[in-house]
Amino acid sequence: MLTRYLKSNPQAMDEWQKYAKLRRHDPRLTRLGGFLRRWSLDELPQLFNVLKGEMSLVGPRPYLPHEFDRIGTDLHTIASARPGMTGFWQVSGKNQLTFEDRVKLEAWYVRNWTPWLDGIIFAKTFRVVLFAETGWPGQDAVRSDPSVFDDSTLRVVSSALNSNPGKSKHHIAGA
Repeated sequence: MLTRYLKSNPQAMDEWQKYAKLRRHDPRLTRLGGFLRRWSLDELPQLFNVLKGEMSLVGPRPYLPHEFDRIGTDLHTIASARPGMTGFWQVSGKNQLTFEDRVKLEAWYVRNWTPWLDGIIFAKTFRVVLFAETGWPGQDAVRSDPSVFDDSTLRVVSSALNSNPGKSKHHIAGA
């Protein structure tokens, strides 16, 4: 179904290649699935993975095996941390960021992890979920209008997107 849709919709194919997801219309989603995704309820089953110790509440999002080559040199850094239900990418404009920007943010997160950063990300997650449709000032705005961020968030996101890879702290987020 997805392959057929992408072949017949060049704009959707470009979106898929740039963002590794369909941001506007995904033909695989039912009405119920769209509702669940809109309010992030589709993430709730991951709580079982957190309880089993396979995931953290906050950390880089899991990647699919076919995405590993595209991650490039940051794969080792990102894979050194336990994947999370939410993360820096989700609260930093996930629908506006390219796949490459997502990788940069998540690698930066792993290299610069602190419990305080996890707390900030976790708190911002509620804002992203509660204002999923209308958006809160800052959500999905990294590329479109950086002025809506508070200064500290803008500095961190800009630093993450423009940083050169450094040493990884090789932490296990949330452990």
